[in-house]
Amino acid sequence: MSILEQIVQQKRKEVKQKKMLYPVKLLERSEHFSSPVVSLKSYLTQKQKSGIIAEIKRSSPSRGVLNKYISVEQTSIGYMRAGASALSILTDEPFFSGTNNDLIVARQFNYCPILRKDFIIDEYQVIESRAIGADAVLLIASILSDNEIRHLSGIAKALDLEIILEVHTKEELNKVNNSIDIVGVNNRDLATFVTDIERSIALYDHIPKQFVKISESGIHTPEIAYKLKKKGFDGLLIGEQFMTHSQPGHTCAQFINELKQLYAGEDMRAQE
Repeated sequence: MSILEQIVQQKRKEVKQKKMLYPVKLLERSEHFSSPVVSLKSYLTQKQKSGIIAEIKRSSPSRGVLNKYISVEQTSIGYMRAGASALSILTDEPFFSGTNNDLIVARQFNYCPILRKDFIIDEYQVIESRAIGADAVLLIASILSDNEIRHLSGIAKALDLEIILEVHTKEELNKVNNSIDIVGVNNRDLATFVTDIERSIALYDHIPKQFVKISESGIHTPEIAYKLKKKGFDGLLIGEQFMTHSQPGHTCAQFINELKQLYAGEDMRAQE
């Protein structure tokens, strides 16, 4: 059984337990459930912003512990001060050491788009995402059927949540529907956890033009980020590059400044 299959199996058990402990009617009483959402799509397409979705992730199956004792408050604020366009909060606990409370804390201290990064397989999780303060949810094409994606994206839309559909192959692009807001190409193979940014480069031209596009994982240098942005990606989801440092916000600021310098260098060459 692959790691991805183990995660999905565990997630089914979690959802079953949560439905008993925290019924939907209880989730709907959350202060966040009817509060206005912030558009991730809008923030990613604003030219003056970096397009970087900075992620809070304590650990991963491929890398082990990244930053176990991170302060979500300080890190999320640090990311925003650094110039990130949005936050991604990993809420899976068994495999990534995240919690729903991480997103709740991030929401408390930041007015910016927040993506709930998890393995969503049930409409309960979409409702839960709204209840904990998320503005967008991630749907992974490789673990969901066409019908499941249409159903879950419909629930998300009804709750004013935006949807990223994450793909890994050209064939998975066939699962894109009109409810999807953003198409994300994950450079990490979720079966082997090997990353290759050429996956994004290869798939970019096959993504329908009307969708906002992001590249995820394996973006370790400003030069890679620059290459992907020049290709046309509106956003870049970056986590491990920041989280492996003691001050992720500071590392994010350095990264964004170096990315700006690459653009400035291009402008200077164009003027010569």
